[in-house]
Amino acid sequence: MTEISKQRTLKGQVSLSGVGLHSGRMAHVTLKPAPEDSWFVFKRVDLPGQPEIRALAENVVDTARGTTLEENGARVSTVEHVLSALAGLELDNVLIETDSAEMPILDGSSRLVAEAILQAGICEQQAERVYYVPRAPMSFSNPKDGIELKVLPSGKREFTVKIDYGSSVIVPQFAHIEAFGENYVREVASCRTFVFLREVEWLYSHNLIKGGDLSNAIVFVDRMIDKAEMERLANLLGKPAVEVRSEGILNNVDLYFKNEPARHKMLDVIGDFALLGRYMRASVDALRPGHFSNTEFAKAVRKQMQKDMAPEALPDFDITAKPLYDITAIRKILPHRPPFLLVDKIVYMDKDQVVGVKNVTMNEPFFVGHFPEEPVMPGVLIVEAMAQTGGIYMLTQYPDPENYLTYFLKIDQVKFRHKVVPGDTLIFKLSPVSPLRRGLCNMRAWAYVGNQVVAEAEMLAQLSRKPDAPELSK
Repeated sequence: MTEISKQRTLKGQVSLSGVGLHSGRMAHVTLKPAPEDSWFVFKRVDLPGQPEIRALAENVVDTARGTTLEENGARVSTVEHVLSALAGLELDNVLIETDSAEMPILDGSSRLVAEAILQAGICEQQAERVYYVPRAPMSFSNPKDGIELKVLPSGKREFTVKIDYGSSVIVPQFAHIEAFGENYVREVASCRTFVFLREVEWLYSHNLIKGGDLSNAIVFVDRMIDKAEMERLANLLGKPAVEVRSEGILNNVDLYFKNEPARHKMLDVIGDFALLGRYMRASVDALRPGHFSNTEFAKAVRKQMQKDMAPEALPDFDITAKPLYDITAIRKILPHRPPFLLVDKIVYMDKDQVVGVKNVTMNEPFFVGHFPEEPVMPGVLIVEAMAQTGGIYMLTQYPDPENYLTYFLKIDQVKFRHKVVPGDTLIFKLSPVSPLRRGLCNMRAWAYVGNQVVAEAEMLAQLSRKPDAPELSK
């Protein structure tokens, strides 16, 4: 499937109503378009001040039979099906207004939510969607319950779920999805929540599933039950009578797919992983997932994502690979010469950043006087080296960089965090704060030794064409 490069929201608003699974109370929900970069936000319109609750992993406070979020003194529960529909249809920014503490269970799936979204329509926004691409595998496990979840870098967004409950009525099965949108609606959205019969009475006894019935949940029966128990179940469920099919499903419920339980678990995983706050290009592989494991793992992945995507984070590059610009190429771009040429190579560059490297050795001339007994690289030269790296980024925007000079106009917010000594390998990262216009470029800069930031600054530079530079041929 072609990757969507722009963020998306609803064309218009749409509403749904239904009872909450556990509270049994009527809930009214309205999905509305939301601004760029806002992600999914729940709004409790029934509470004073109409507090908002962001759909983020750190806001998960309970996972007993569903995912509950809390922020700004307000809660909203059983959010996973709504979030799954939004993520399955690849929206980025939606406001979910509700007058209840619990989302409606509807038919026990995300189908009605997905259909409502399609009814409202989907439109692109101007901002680009930025995916999180993990740099290394991550995992979560609970050996006691046979739970294992993994995130594997793969370059595409996909989910695989496997379940095995040691049951004769739910055989071991798996589900997989890597194409979303219409495929999600067709293959996942209609798959309903399910429970074992042994869980039903426990849930009722704990004042839960007040809104649950055989129209919004599949009840699997994995033991023999007699007529008296059938009558008691009918009373419990408010039905004239119930029966068990030969397949072990209560009351003549047909499965939409042979592996509908695995597909519903995948529906839940997609919803819970929407709590990352953005889409991830990776393979999510889940064995016997549940809301607790899903959200705990989502919290860990989100923390790593925030670290990897922080402005100061280095991009993923191989420092030993052939550089984009070696010292010979750099000399053709920059006017600087030894001993004031302070960048050895450029190892990474895209439209958003540039990464340069300097190997600091005892042969540097400044160590003779700074300081003879304890050599330390002067901070002003670290700033100069960062500026030279930024200069390469700026100059390569021109077809004839050798005919330009760069000059500092301003240096702000300079911080030196750790000393740099002989033997260190300095890595510089610079990102433009604003586009290059009229020869002016404002850049944010960081210097690292290993993964540790040793210096940072914000600098403004001016590119000027050399007075004797030849005119560009048209």
